Formats: sequence, C-alpha cells, structure tokens
Amino acid sequence: MIRTTVPPVACVGEPRLTAGFAEFGRLDHAAHEEVHGPLGPMEPASLLRLAEGIQLKGKGGAGFPFARKLRAVLESCERQDLSAVVVVNATEGEPGSWKDKVLLTRAPHLILDGAALAAYALDADEIVLGVADDGVGRESLMDALAERRMPVPTTIVTVPHRFISGEGGALVNGINGLPHIPPGTKKRASDSGVSGLPTLLSNAETYAHLAVAARLGPYEYAALGTDDEPGTVLLTVTGAAGRPAVVECAAGTPLRDILDLCEVPDGPGILTGGYHGKWISAEAADRAEISRKGLAAVGGTLGAGIIIPLGADTCPLGEAAQVVRYLAGESAGQCGPCKMGLPDLARAVDLAVAGSQPADVVRAAAGEVKGRGACSHPDGTARFALSAIEVFAEDLRLHSTGEGCGRRVRAVMGLPGAPDDNPQKLTLDWSRCDGHGLCAHVVPDFIRLDGNGYPAFPPTPVPTWLREGAMKAVKVCPELALRLAKAE
Repeated sequence: MIRTTVPPVACVGEPRLTAGFAEFGRLDHAAHEEVHGPLGPMEPASLLRLAEGIQLKGKGGAGFPFARKLRAVLESCERQDLSAVVVVNATEGEPGSWKDKVLLTRAPHLILDGAALAAYALDADEIVLGVADDGVGRESLMDALAERRMPVPTTIVTVPHRFISGEGGALVNGINGLPHIPPGTKKRASDSGVSGLPTLLSNAETYAHLAVAARLGPYEYAALGTDDEPGTVLLTVTGAAGRPAVVECAAGTPLRDILDLCEVPDGPGILTGGYHGKWISAEAADRAEISRKGLAAVGGTLGAGIIIPLGADTCPLGEAAQVVRYLAGESAGQCGPCKMGLPDLARAVDLAVAGSQPADVVRAAAGEVKGRGACSHPDGTARFALSAIEVFAEDLRLHSTGEGCGRRVRAVMGLPGAPDDNPQKLTLDWSRCDGHGLCAHVVPDFIRLDGNGYPAFPPTPVPTWLREGAMKAVKVCPELALRLAKAE
C-alpha cells in the first residue's frame, strides 16, 4: 500500500503528543496553548536534568540519549568558545514512516516548543528545521512560525525526499549547501555541524516529547510507560493493516493491542523498526511489547517506530527482496559497501528468492557490508535482509525447490513506484552467445560471468534502478544474444 496523504491518527490510552487532535484537528497556537498550557524557558542544568530524568532517547531510529547530545554540545561550545545551532530533523525520508509528518501537519507547535527550549538552554544563534521536498508539513510549519515568536532566528531547509537524506550527516551537509549525502567520514555534529558550529541535531518527535515533559515534569511524565522507557511512543502502522494509522501509545503496551486496533490480519510476519529494522514472526508479535526492550526481547527493534505487517496473501520473501533492491538504489554510492556491496546483497537476495542459491550467499553478502560504511545504511540494509531469511526460513525452503511459495508479491511495503508498472527481465539466446563478456562489464551489479565465462543473472525482473544499465548491456552485445523482455 503506497500512501500519498497523512494517515489517520489513533491513540491507545492517554494522548500526549496527539492531545487535542480530536477537538481541533490541527492545533494553531491558541489551541496548542489551550491544550498543553504555556511554556517558559529552562536553564541548561534544568533541561539536562529533565532529559536525564525522563530517559529521553532519539526517536529517529538510533535511540541515542538526548541528554548526552545536549551535554556534548554545551561542552563543545565552551571548549571552542563558539555558539550553537539547533537542528530539527523532520525529513522522514523512509516511505514507511508518517509519525513526524503527523506532528508537522497537526502539532507543529510541540516541535517548535522543544526546539525553542534547546535553543534557549544552549544560547544558540539559530534553529534550522529540516523537512522533505514532498510538500507534506512545510506549509503547516510556516504557518506555525508566523503565529509565534521564536527565541532565535528560525529557518526551514528543504531536502530531497530520499531515504538517505534523513541521515544526520546528510542533513547537515544539505543545510551547509553540500550534496545531501552523508560525509565520507563519521564526525560528531556536536563538535562541528551547521556552518562548522557545535550542533544539536535530533528528530522532530524527540523535541515534541521534550516540550511535553517540560510541562509535566519528570514524575508526571513517567506516569505512563515503563521504568526503563517512560512516556509514550508514536507508531506508524501500514502494510496489510485494514486501518492503517499513526498510533500513540504508552511504552510497554502489548503489540497485539496495536495490531488489533489497526485490524491487522493473520500473516507470516511483521517488520518492526522500518527498512533498517527487523522482522518478527506472528507468534513473537503476540508476546511483544512496544518498547526498545520489549521488541528486542522477541528479536525485533523499535527503530523509527514503524510497524509493517504482512498478510497471508503475499510472498514475504518477494516483499523483502523489493525493499533490499530499493535500499541498494537509495545509497549515497560514495563508499564501497554502498556502491558495490549493497547491489551484491540485493542480487543475492533475488537469487535466493528465485531458488537459485542458498541463504548462505545472502549471509556472506551481508557480512561484506556490515560495519564498513561511511554511515549506518549498509548495516541497516544487511540487518533487514538477514532478519528476513531467518524469520521466513520455511518460505525460503519452499523457494529453494524451484516451486516457490505459490503467492504473488502484492507490494504492501509502501515503496515508491512499487509495483513496477512494466517489469522486465533479461533473457539470453544461448545459440547466439559467444561469451564476449561485455554485458557483465556494463552492468556488473546484475550480470556476472560464470566459471566458463558466460553471463549469469537472476531470473527475477531487473530492478528499476538497474534498468538503464541492462538496456546498455543489450545494446553492446555483439551477437545480439541479450534481450529485455516483459516479465510475466
């Protein structure tokens, strides 16, 4: 299911981030203060104590402690005698995620409140709000800025709506006028970020939680949630859900309650955490709780708060293969693990799904990229692929027989452009092929030479991001042996 509009919002228990939605729809500044109350500035020590007291962690996926980021920026400013910049990451480049867009379109003042608190505590020079160029949320954010006074100059920067553009280093590069890709080497934004200044960079939902906690205080904030993870969580539930929604619930809520609320049918598995997340079985989902600890206990991950269940009518391995191809195409392409390793991994998954090679080849390809990238994209993609072949091991066994699982791929993962309107696959006329090998040089990400020097490629459709290369390979074949044909 590919959504083009913000999904409905639901709540299990007491609403916090979504408070007032039922009454007001979108909360303008007057409605925002009526629902949440006024908010004054906080000194650095007080804000640090609050962030530590509520154990606030980043909601963008990595789960890094917010207090550690804040302290690192404070120390960096003092050490270098520089001012700070506060950056709100609301880019949400993953197609499966909508929680930040819900906040942008319906509760923008919560995000701005959290950013203002951080800017005041850091005595920052500037606040920068990063949003995607898909048009969702920008107008609402601009209206919110016009309704209030921010403590420092606040600007909105638009970045390409791509998976990799939401990575922290890529966002900082984009704000600095550089290509919207991660830097070639890992560096801390708290030391040198926007304009070379110490930068506090966190996710939009994280700042919204900070604004809620500043009003409630740590004890009342912790009245919901678990001892390890106080407060609430925003989840995006899509996939095979009969009622897809962004759901707010207290940490510790049984995952089954969320699945029932969204009318999720029985199926082979559920993706937790998003495209860099992990699959869990239906049986594991019945035991899982919505928290980092609760999902990890059953082999899943909270990640960016994304839950994508599959129905029984789709091929889970085919769905997973589509995502791996997409992730390979979304890489920055600036380091070996992304440029060569991820296409290799996508090819390995395709071949395993086609029954042409064992799962060990997928494991080997994933091992080649793990821990070697300039950012976390290779690691996340490898984690996704490895999780799929473990959870869907029985389906993989059926595919290895050459007969497959008997289900078509219904493309319910929310990928842009999926399913392919015109799927095509390569065919080879063996009576013509003389093994020149030119095709493998033109598109090595899809065509390899076997032990005898003849081309070998998956029987699956050519990924859209390799279609141009496949067409070139067809054109350079001196024997006219290679063809692109419509995939049935």
